[in-house]
Amino acid sequence: MTRAAGAAGSAVLGAVTLALGGAPPTVDAARAPAARVQVVAREHSLALSRATLRAGPVVVELVNLGEDDHDLALRRLGGGATRRLARTAPGAIADLETTLRSGRYRLWCTLGDHRARGMVATLVVRAAPTSGRPRAAAASRVG
Repeated sequence: MTRAAGAAGSAVLGAVTLALGGAPPTVDAARAPAARVQVVAREHSLALSRATLRAGPVVVELVNLGEDDHDLALRRLGGGATRRLARTAPGAIADLETTLRSGRYRLWCTLGDHRARGMVATLVVRAAPTSGRPRAAAASRVG
């Protein structure tokens, strides 16, 4: 599709949306959903479902698969606010919705000596893409 055809298609879509009583598409409507990272807590370790994610809205899910209560704190290395998930009973799950800037974050259990016994992990948050356009997919050659 040519750039002119794409612009014309966008204009038609916007006109149809307005005619149906809706609002025209905005930049916020195109914003990606929150990234998710699951943190599994056991005696005495934390395991992340992914080591990196993009900056912006994030859902941190704490899953306690241990036999003891656990909680979770996370702080950006170099300073910043400490975010916390409350004490979570064995078998329970807790979620934290927050926004993370790019950087390295330390995660740990604050209960008792759990941190000293190894309940620590690091999460890397990469800067969000600066362009509003999606990346072009690599073309593959067939036959």
